[in-house]
Amino acid sequence: MSKPQAAALVRNRYFDELSATPGLYWLGQNTNHIESHPAVREAMLRSIEAGEFNAYAPPLGFEALREAIVADLGTPGAEALVTEGGVNALAMICRARCKPGTTLVTTDPTWKWPCLFARQQGAEVIEIPIYDPACNYRLTPEALKAHVDERTAIVYLVDPNNPLGIRYTREEIESFAAIARDCGALLVHDCTYRDFADGHTPALHVAPKGTVVSTSFSKWLGLAGLRIGALVAAPDLFEELAQTSTSVLGASVIAQRAAQAGLSVKAEWMKKVRSVDRSNKAMIQEAAAAIEGLALPIMPSHGNFLVLETVAAGIRPEALVECYRRQGIMIRQGTYHTQRFGDRFVKISTSVPQAWVEKLCTLLPDMVAQARTLNDLPPQF
Repeated sequence: MSKPQAAALVRNRYFDELSATPGLYWLGQNTNHIESHPAVREAMLRSIEAGEFNAYAPPLGFEALREAIVADLGTPGAEALVTEGGVNALAMICRARCKPGTTLVTTDPTWKWPCLFARQQGAEVIEIPIYDPACNYRLTPEALKAHVDERTAIVYLVDPNNPLGIRYTREEIESFAAIARDCGALLVHDCTYRDFADGHTPALHVAPKGTVVSTSFSKWLGLAGLRIGALVAAPDLFEELAQTSTSVLGASVIAQRAAQAGLSVKAEWMKKVRSVDRSNKAMIQEAAAAIEGLALPIMPSHGNFLVLETVAAGIRPEALVECYRRQGIMIRQGTYHTQRFGDRFVKISTSVPQAWVEKLCTLLPDMVAQARTLNDLPPQF
């Protein structure tokens, strides 16, 4: 009798199969597949040709990159710690503050991995439902205040929210920071998608103490596979968090060179990326409007993705994901983000070549029809 495969192995083999699919259209992980800026490619090649990868990077990151991250965020006086992806920055923060008897308070939907990190440290995770037009799909100060107390170690805010794409105002960020401060919690402002948003306010702008910002180069610069991100905080908090770092030998040298080059051309690069992103969103909106029951509940999205509701069309999100997978297109089912609301939607990434979205939209009527008949589904992650 064959032994059941461990869940971790099944998950890895699922993504390995996707990675091995020739010409796969990645439209489910919010990654950026627009052709890299020449300056970024050249920086990586120079680093490789110089053999820089033979040596370790400084443990906190190259000083020039740390300074550029702080300048880009507009937070003079703060310190940046370069990490192996934004996810490692969040793991550090959870290790520093979460323990048995504490809580991490966030939204539902949220980004799932910090919730895992908090539970690994013995903390309780409290998820406040926001998938509701009655609250405009966003956390309110009143809702947050009702769920924090003296046990709260971290208030974790993804802004713009992944997967919803809502963006908080400066006044809302001020209120969240004040609520966290009053209960002695750390406000963790995950700003991974801020470069796709209009009018975004990092928490450090309104509350330099008691807040930390996490950032990533995966999405706006397209460096997901290079694994580079950062946390930014005031010096005293920075010192505390740096003690929990596991990146004691530094993040990838090549990734750091690419990140620094990207920051130097960011204005030019993001003008192009956001133009492509907006055009792709408009195409998806038009295609969805032509099919009864499909809906885009949140427009505009301030992230490089859209939530496409399928529930009124009588379609299981997983079925639509599987139909597209068979066509060499990856989109993501809602249950990746939220068990409570995941049966309502799929998420589609939009910082991709226009041809990818054109194919997705052309196939949409047939994929919807096929999804209605599909019940036997493989595991999805």
